[in-house]
Amino acid sequence: MTSRKTETGATGRQTTAGRSFPVGPADSALPSGATQRVGTTVTLEEGPGAVVRRTVLPGGLRVVTEQMAGVRSAAVGVWVGVGSRDESARLHGASHFLEHLLFKGTPERTALEISLALDAVGGEFNAFTTKEYTCFHARVLDDDLPLAIDVLGDMVTSSTLTSDDVEAERDVILDEIAMHDDDPDDVAHNLFAAQAYGADAPLGRGIAGTTTSIEALSRDQIRRFYKKHYRPANMVVSAAGNLDHATVVRLVRKAFGRGGFLSGSEPPVPPRTGRSVRIRSGSVAEAKPFEQVNLVLGMPGLARADDRRFALSVLTATLGGGTSSRLFQEVRERRGLAYSVYSFASSHAETGLVGVTVGCLPSKVDEVLSVVRSELATLARDGITAEELAVGKGQLRGGLVLGLEDSASRMSRIGKAELVHTELLTIDDVLARIDAVTVEDCRAVAAQLFAGPEILAVVGP
Repeated sequence: MTSRKTETGATGRQTTAGRSFPVGPADSALPSGATQRVGTTVTLEEGPGAVVRRTVLPGGLRVVTEQMAGVRSAAVGVWVGVGSRDESARLHGASHFLEHLLFKGTPERTALEISLALDAVGGEFNAFTTKEYTCFHARVLDDDLPLAIDVLGDMVTSSTLTSDDVEAERDVILDEIAMHDDDPDDVAHNLFAAQAYGADAPLGRGIAGTTTSIEALSRDQIRRFYKKHYRPANMVVSAAGNLDHATVVRLVRKAFGRGGFLSGSEPPVPPRTGRSVRIRSGSVAEAKPFEQVNLVLGMPGLARADDRRFALSVLTATLGGGTSSRLFQEVRERRGLAYSVYSFASSHAETGLVGVTVGCLPSKVDEVLSVVRSELATLARDGITAEELAVGKGQLRGGLVLGLEDSASRMSRIGKAELVHTELLTIDDVLARIDAVTVEDCRAVAAQLFAGPEILAVVGP
């Protein structure tokens, strides 16, 4: 997938990423499994209706589970610490290509048998690639969790990657790239990232690759990439729902033990870190035969672990996070300039971006830009009111809790936190951090970020 807003997996189904909430680190949270000894189990979180535990298996594979009361489903995900930013220019698109190929068959299962295994039990099954990690996930009835774990373990450890499969999937990916090239929002956000980070920089390149790079990738290049990055120490298996931790660990050990996969002694790979990345200001435009003009206006943001991310979440909610937000009210309700307008904040290990996305008629671009710039300047100068702070906090609290009511979202929370954060922040800790944000916190962050150097991407006729 290439879109910030929507992730498209190897099955062709789309999954909405949804609102992003800070999940770690915190002083009261426990450290990631990178510091835990092989063969040990620790309890990370224990409260009414849920228990989170982590075990480190041989080879450095981490297994994190959340036992949930009152549900009959279970979700499991395999999180791999590799994404498009780990690719050289010659390997552009390899992570996403590989994500597709792992569904194509193993010595034990054909591609059809992989699909039938989960379809036969009514399971949900997909995968997605981002700039920093790849995830394969399934959601099933609790009785079918052993099957889901076995299929995922088989796919991830034992993919055959045949020449015929590479060629067949190459055409599928080229079609997917063409599909995203027809999506104005995707094109605008890709152009925005390319301007901010540099079109040839790892963070500035699109996730799926280009037609040229995908046509040039060979089976040998993809296989070497697979062997280099798909190691147990670079993976996290997370599961949530009606489950027992010890049983899940036993199932994972069996499913991932194929071919001596867990025989190594490498410790778990710690979360990604990096030096500060230079972000370039400026504007860029691309002509496309769309009915609307899509524009992304933004500036440098915060890195993933920055303590100010909680205040920034409140700010983005106030600016463009809902129908009561400043931008929605001013751009759509009062002036009728656009149907879709929203704010966003994206973050990586060492950098981030904040901004606004709008789709409007070509005749209204200048007025839209004037209004958005005025709102950003006002936010940078004056911050937000106490009433807006309360509304923003309420929006974040409600979105966080309501978004974690099913096993799939709980699985994603603990899996992603284990892979990319140095510590797991409990839900109560996140809520406390949101509640602790003050008007002054928001004013300071707004003054620093929203008065920063401007990055503008415009796509349309």
